[in-house]
Formats: sequence, structure tokens, C-alpha cells
Amino acid sequence: MELLRKYADKFEQVSIDEAFLDVSQSCLAFGGPHELAKRIKSDLNESEQLTGSIGIAPNKSAAKIASDLQKPNGLTYIDPEHVKDFLAPLPISRISGVGRKTEQRLNELGIKTIGELAAYSPKALYKRFGKSGVWLWAIANAEEKVEVQETFIMKSIGAEHTFETDTDDWSGIDSQLMALINSVHMRLMNEKMKYRSINLKIRFTGFETYTRAKTLRFYTSSKDEFIDGIKGLSDEFRHYPKKVRLVGTRVSNLQSTLGKKPAERTLESFTS
Repeated sequence: MELLRKYADKFEQVSIDEAFLDVSQSCLAFGGPHELAKRIKSDLNESEQLTGSIGIAPNKSAAKIASDLQKPNGLTYIDPEHVKDFLAPLPISRISGVGRKTEQRLNELGIKTIGELAAYSPKALYKRFGKSGVWLWAIANAEEKVEVQETFIMKSIGAEHTFETDTDDWSGIDSQLMALINSVHMRLMNEKMKYRSINLKIRFTGFETYTRAKTLRFYTSSKDEFIDGIKGLSDEFRHYPKKVRLVGTRVSNLQSTLGKKPAERTLESFTS
């Protein structure tokens, strides 16, 4: 999520592995949205060894649909001038929020495709489904215009270091781990957060990678707890026969020290 966020004018995380990015301006520096999407996919693969499916469209609902069409690792672009035509032949189940019951009720009205939904009377849909019916009609007609909203919820804070040459010098590795701990802890303090989980990432020659985690009984912002946790997690690898290529430290399971909880998103926030 941190990698995705750096490319966005506005960023909205909607689940553990899904987000909306408004790239109206930022994509210009990359030659357009398609080129930016390819850059993001490349960075995800190189940095996190992850694939991802991206949908590009002028509104969130169409982008969500597009992102689902070529999974896994897809890239689907919808021309802003032809969004409605693109959506028309797709089944209504492609619309996020249309479950089996809603699909069945729409089928009873003779609506099986998004195009048929677009052509249906919005007044009739309102009588049958209320506000959500009009919302679905707007999606089908490419008229959904909900802006990307900055709702970034920090899940973890971490840092990594790749050694210039693979090493088995644990005095140097420990020094680097301490530098990473200092960096992560400083960010934790700046963000006014505390943590319960401590995470270690270590990569050896040949891209052999391991992660280890420790969860504390209580939330804390203590750097000493962080240091002790990383030392305990790293002890397992100190006599490993391969040299170390990369180390990373992370704190997760975060909680604000201000006592505020992030607001939850609901369907009503889209249909009100």
C-alpha cells in the first residue's frame, strides 16, 4: 500500500489488498495511465514479488470491474469515451455489491447484462430497490462520480536494506538492523502510533527469504521491546550456512496513541 500510495494524487485503501488511486495528474509524468500502470506492476513485482491486477477507468466502479476482468496479473484499460459501451455486454454480477439475491431479483425484471440495467427505468428500479437501485443504474450508465477519498489506514511501518554484497558478518548485520529499528521507531513516533507485532524479514543468497513475527500481549511504543523482539527473531538465522542479502524490520498491528479509531466505510456512504 505504501508503494501504491506514492504514485497517487489521491489514495483510498478499501481492503487489505485493494485500493483506488486517482492518478489524473501523476500519470502525466509517465506518459499516461497505461504506462503508469505498467510501472506500478513492475515495481510490485521487483519490490514485493507480488503480481496485481489493475483496472483503468474514469470512475471507481468501472475501474473495479476492469480490475477483475483479467485476473491474475491483468491490466485492463477502459477508454473514457466508451465506458458505457464497454460495460454493456458484461453480466450484472460484475458490478461490485451485486450478490446472488440482487442478481436474482434483477433477472426477474429481465435484466441480465449491465447494458440492460442501463436501459431500465431508474424510477422503476427505485421502487424495487430504493436508493441502491438508482446507484446501480448510475454505474451501468457510467455516471458514477464518487471521488477517490483519502482514507489511508496505516497497517504497518517498516524498512528494509539490501547489502551491496551478500554477507555473513553478523556484527555488520546487527548494526544495519539497529539502523532500521531506529528509522521505523522514529516513524512510529511521528505517526503517533503504538504496536503489538514485531516482524523480521531476512533474505539469503539465492533469493531464499524468510519472515518471522512476534506478537506482544499489550500495545506499546517501546523501542527496547522492538530491539529485543528483533534480536530474538534473528537468533534463529545466525548460524545459517548462506550469506545474507537483505534484512528488514517492521511493526504491525498498529493503534493510534490518540485514541481515535478510523471511520468504517459502509454501503450507505455510497448510496446516500
